[in-house]
Amino acid sequence: MTDHYGVLGVDKSASPEEIKKAYRKLARELHPDVNPSDEAAERFKLVTHAYDVLSDPDQRERYDLGPQAGFGGGGGFGFGDIFETFFGAAQSSRGPRSRRERGQDSLLRLEIALDEVVFGVHRDIEVDTAVLCETCAGSCCAPGTSPVTCDICRGTGQIQRAVRSLLGNVMTSSPCGTCRGYGTVIPNPCPTCAGQGRVRAKRTLSLDIPAGVETGTRLHLPGQGEAGPAGGPNGDVYLEVKVKHHDVFSRNGDDLLATLEVQMTDAVLGTQVTLASLDGDVTIEIKPGTQSADVVTVKDRGITHLRGQGRGDLRVGIQVVTPVRLNSKELKLMQEFAASRRPVPPEFATFQQGLFSKLRDRFLGV
Repeated sequence: MTDHYGVLGVDKSASPEEIKKAYRKLARELHPDVNPSDEAAERFKLVTHAYDVLSDPDQRERYDLGPQAGFGGGGGFGFGDIFETFFGAAQSSRGPRSRRERGQDSLLRLEIALDEVVFGVHRDIEVDTAVLCETCAGSCCAPGTSPVTCDICRGTGQIQRAVRSLLGNVMTSSPCGTCRGYGTVIPNPCPTCAGQGRVRAKRTLSLDIPAGVETGTRLHLPGQGEAGPAGGPNGDVYLEVKVKHHDVFSRNGDDLLATLEVQMTDAVLGTQVTLASLDGDVTIEIKPGTQSADVVTVKDRGITHLRGQGRGDLRVGIQVVTPVRLNSKELKLMQEFAASRRPVPPEFATFQQGLFSKLRDRFLGV
């Protein structure tokens, strides 16, 4: 145990003014600006710590009494002794708290394209977070040093007091104000992390986004969060995904939806067309007599299932385009075509739930 009175060169009965005077004298001699030697620096830290304890009346009283002094009522074994035996022992058995704590979790948001959802994507993203201090490796101490036992609580991290009550003297316990409940103090903090055991730095996270995610999906990355104080374990990262809007394709579950504009002649005669999709070319067959709102399904060209195997489908809604401007030759041909068919006046058709659903879904963009 360090003798704070001896460090300052005063008697135990020294007044606050005598303690202050002794500290100022030694500080002028040992201050690094005046005496840059390593020995003087170590003595200056001891002198400063001794003055911090002895200049505070409460800390000085606890230092003089020690952790076991002043407890109990004296004489017989009464209620105060019973409370002291059970409650005091229970509180002191908790011991000092650890400096090592788990790092905080982080929530990151990542925007990806719809085509990246089909098969998944790998991303490397840079984050500003807390990482382990390389200088002290999480010990919080300057290299070559270590924490020392707190002189006030004697390493327990707790200060106990006897409080008088109707039942006698009851033991109370509170965290030590000098060491903040750790039981040790760090006289030589690490200069890189200022005694925290971690520093702020940029770190690259390597992420594999699985296929089939959708906006709002959260991915859990255990142990990828910020480093904990004093070398504590890392927290976790939660990654929230947002899928960008696509001008051509939309999504319904794991199916991809698209609208294909077809000329009237192609709808009448039928045709086959090859177009670029999200993962390569796809061939779509337009059967003769195709109507607007018909749906052509291309199997297994949708999005890969998030859980399980296989893919959804590509569902293409047909929109027949009626020509607006016709030249004289085209107009004559259309008139001849119309004349060759039995005239059928427009009329309401029988309600068809399937047709109505297709039209609704197409125009609402579902």
